[in-house]
Amino acid sequence: MTETKAFPYLHGFSEEEQNRLRKQAHFGEYTVYQDINLSNVTDLLEVGCGVGAQSEIILRRFPDLTLTGIDRSTKQLAVAQHNLAKTPYAVGRFDLREMDATAMEFDANSFDGAFLCWILEHVPDPIRVLSEVRRVLRPGSLVYITEVMNSSFFLDPYSPNVWKYWMAFNDYQLKQKGDPFVGAKLGNFLMSLGYNDIRTEIKTWFLDNRYPQARKECVEYWADLLLSASEQLVAANYVSAEVVEGMKEEMAKVANDPNAVFFYSFVQARART
Repeated sequence: MTETKAFPYLHGFSEEEQNRLRKQAHFGEYTVYQDINLSNVTDLLEVGCGVGAQSEIILRRFPDLTLTGIDRSTKQLAVAQHNLAKTPYAVGRFDLREMDATAMEFDANSFDGAFLCWILEHVPDPIRVLSEVRRVLRPGSLVYITEVMNSSFFLDPYSPNVWKYWMAFNDYQLKQKGDPFVGAKLGNFLMSLGYNDIRTEIKTWFLDNRYPQARKECVEYWADLLLSASEQLVAANYVSAEVVEGMKEEMAKVANDPNAVFFYSFVQARART
């Protein structure tokens, strides 16, 4: 993630957004990490570590590895450094560096594992990033990539302002040379770069009347995620302030609707170099 014009970050860099990223990581931890096993990795590269939200989880779940995190945002890295430095189990086990993931400053064969989560959606050239990841990994190293597939989003009851906002959200990300549908392309990317043992899985949040409290929490979290981009979308004339207010009202209603449905799928890929 970056603050430069070349790699604009859809959600911004405010303290509120930084807190949301940490909340997002904990919200999705069970689903994201359910099939991730880094227990045999000793030197892990995390690409796009941002505020260190996923770094905290990785270091807690896999106590035998050390983590090197890279990101292009000085502001995000400062938050990550602050948070990890005061986390007892992380002390002495991480190294954070400001770096361009498309031109890493590491030698070949520097790491034996890599982790990328919600990062390729924000970069113009994900294949180049994955090519660099392959270069700096040792042969046989494990790679996990978790990415969005935004066309899967479904919400009931029908909420017209939410849909207008969601379409604008995705259109804006595409205009900024990101990719809100990159998850579906991971298999092709990895194959084209010569990765081995490529596997992709669909992970889903599907919440209805069977899980009323989880559904409410998920919808409220999703509303925060949507709002995180509202200033950029309004400033770029992709949505009006009225649509934003309408979206907020509709999401609040859905969160408290006894028959609401929330559905979203993302893609997780695993491969070896």
